[in-house]
Amino acid sequence: MGSPIHEPEVFRAGERLPVRRDPVAEKIAWVMDGLIPMGRWSFGLDGILGLVPGLGDVIGALIGMLIVLRAVQAGIPRVVIARMMTNIAIDTFVGSIPLLGDAFDFMYKSNAKNLRLYEAALNSDGGRRSMARHWGFFVLLFAGIALFMTVIVLGVLSLIHKL
Repeated sequence: MGSPIHEPEVFRAGERLPVRRDPVAEKIAWVMDGLIPMGRWSFGLDGILGLVPGLGDVIGALIGMLIVLRAVQAGIPRVVIARMMTNIAIDTFVGSIPLLGDAFDFMYKSNAKNLRLYEAALNSDGGRRSMARHWGFFVLLFAGIALFMTVIVLGVLSLIHKL
């Protein structure tokens, strides 16, 4: 006896297609960012790991990279992968600042952000509009970094000029 033949599903025009999800990535994001509820807020292992000086943020980043790895395996566009990695980099670098970084770790939920990006890419048609949003993020990010660096350089030049 062979396996039963499954007829392909047919959807009508305008009918909502089933949403694609990744339960493993959802579980990782939940454990890292939402495991422990406290009233309106919740935090996870990422915030707790961030309290460990030195290695905590690196371990949190490595665990968060599992979501990125699953997105790469699913064939998500490179610009979305780059944005996901930027979220992890922001979480890791800012989280490594003593005291301020610890508070930031509890608030900035890079894994939940990355899960939303991943699932949105899984369920999008990959059109220009969805990709433009990601490129816009990088344009604003680089403009912000350039503005920050300009202010620093002008401040240093001002100090040198006063001496």
